[in-house]
Amino acid sequence: QVQLVESGGGLVQAGGSLRLSCAASGRTVSNYATMGWFRQAPGKEREFVTAIWWGVGITRYADSVKGRFTISRDNAKNTVYLQMNSLKPEDTAVYYCAASLVGGAYTPGTYGAWGQGTQVTVSS
Repeated sequence: QVQLVESGGGLVQAGGSLRLSCAASGRTVSNYATMGWFRQAPGKEREFVTAIWWGVGITRYADSVKGRFTISRDNAKNTVYLQMNSLKPEDTAVYYCAASLVGGAYTPGTYGAWGQGTQVTVSS
């Protein structure tokens, strides 16, 4: 089982940028088919943000973040990144990194490992 630790969250003004990191330990991330980022705002369900298929580098994004967010990976560092630009107040949420052995993408239930989350707050 892999352990995932997110970092990089914080408070930023609308229009600003943040880069989240997800460091994996205990098992190499390349053993997982997919790495994803989800977010959960207060009172709302956890929602898909983006995912990357580790082996081939294919990426998918939620429509709400397409063109603003970029997911990337560093095999040597066993780390996945989420670059967030042009942030909006509606991006405020706890962001979670997750790993899927089965190549899941959009559904939280297909991910077997989760980080503890990092808070992102975007002020208007």
